[in-house]
Amino acid sequence: MNQVIITVYLLGFFALAGMTFAFMFKAMENIFELEKKPTKKTKLPAPHPEMEGVQWGEELLVFKHPEKTEE
Repeated sequence: MNQVIITVYLLGFFALAGMTFAFMFKAMENIFELEKKPTKKTKLPAPHPEMEGVQWGEELLVFKHPEKTEE
C-alpha cells in the first residue's frame, strides 16, 4: 500500500475515535447534570369517568372458569 493511503486511513480512524469519545463524554456530562436537578412528582391522570368512586384494590370483575369433569 501507498504511505499516503495508510496515513489518510489512520488520520480518519483517529479522528473518528476522538469524535466518539467526545460524544460519549458530552452525553455522560448531560446525564450527570440531569441527575443533579430536582425531579417533579408526576401527577396521575384523572380517572376514567366510569371509575369515579371506585377505591384502589377493589375487585371489579371476577371470572371463575368451571372445572371440567371427566366422565
